[in-house]
Amino acid sequence: MEKVVIVGGGYAGIFALRELVKNKNIKITLIDKHTYHNLQPEVYELIANNSNFADVTIDLTTLVQGFEHDHLDFKNLKVRKIDQENKKIYTEEQETVEFDYLILAAGTRTFFPPSIPGLNNADDIKKLHRAITFKQSFEKQLFEKIRNEARECDDTHIIVVGAGLSGVEIAAEMAHYSNKFFKRGKFSCDNLKISLISSSSSILPGLKKELINISQKRLKDLGINVITGIKLERVEDGYCYFTNGTKINHSFVVFTGGIEASTISSEIDNIEKNSKGQIIVNEFMQTKNYENIFAIGDIAEIRNKKDEIMPPNVTIAKISGTNAGKNLLRLIDSKPLIKCDPKLDGILIALGGKFAAGDIYGVLTVKGRLAYEIKKYVFSSYRAPLLRILKKGYSKLKKL
Repeated sequence: MEKVVIVGGGYAGIFALRELVKNKNIKITLIDKHTYHNLQPEVYELIANNSNFADVTIDLTTLVQGFEHDHLDFKNLKVRKIDQENKKIYTEEQETVEFDYLILAAGTRTFFPPSIPGLNNADDIKKLHRAITFKQSFEKQLFEKIRNEARECDDTHIIVVGAGLSGVEIAAEMAHYSNKFFKRGKFSCDNLKISLISSSSSILPGLKKELINISQKRLKDLGINVITGIKLERVEDGYCYFTNGTKINHSFVVFTGGIEASTISSEIDNIEKNSKGQIIVNEFMQTKNYENIFAIGDIAEIRNKKDEIMPPNVTIAKISGTNAGKNLLRLIDSKPLIKCDPKLDGILIALGGKFAAGDIYGVLTVKGRLAYEIKKYVFSSYRAPLLRILKKGYSKLKKL
């Protein structure tokens, strides 16, 4: 029986898994250092108290139980080394997992440039446990302001460094939540400030001008101070120092300024990678030197038919994961492989509360409540099938 291993239980890994389980005659092992799949685009709702931990996670043990496959297993392990020649995966837990075919889907992490001193103390909300810690710190800051308002009303200043999608969304959600908090309680000490820093000349670099303008206006309406064209130089003594010589005081800093591949990509030799550590794949999602090893989602450098590098997001994770799953099964059956031509359906940006902005298929721009409802629908259409599988898995576990 052929042994197939998926490393990474995120979006791409789960889409690959949904294809692989169609073949009942292979042994499938899903490996992840976490016990849950983090629904990253919804973490901002968690921070803003619009959802809870259960809403933004999928339990991998329960999910695996829910698939109709007799040879499927989940292992909560941290990969230490991949020996592609001998087809073995070594883990920190001293367990060795063998494979005939391997899918790498471990994603990316926030890149903290070592050239910026003090940045290691910034919050990285791509990691769920850090996002929860940040949420608690944020709420504690609000509580301290209310508790001390009779004696002092010190500014609370949150600095979000990086004005791409992640930075804009987290700044907007925090601003909306704090505005609603102070308005509801009629608190006098409502001087919380949020600054969004972009090293580019605008926010959301690379997106359509119309989307940028909508987002810029929304951020301004929320009271967010947007500063463009400056770079963070260092963080120390309660201040952020910038390359133009200015310094800004802060209560805490959120850094969203770039990504790099999961450390797993560095644990495998003789595979071509780009400067971010992402694995370069061909049009079938295979690594260039090993046809039995695939890389998908954020950990891979994925190109379309025009040879354009695709941005790391859920849509590309879905397309690449599904394609790799199909191709791996076709490889086992000695069938011709299917080329992957990833395309973006559009983009949707959460801008605090029930307000969003989006570009649909490059032809329609939407904003406000309509865009928010479309975003909700897109998320639920992904989560709903997994919830059905979870329900089956939960029933099985309760009978054990």
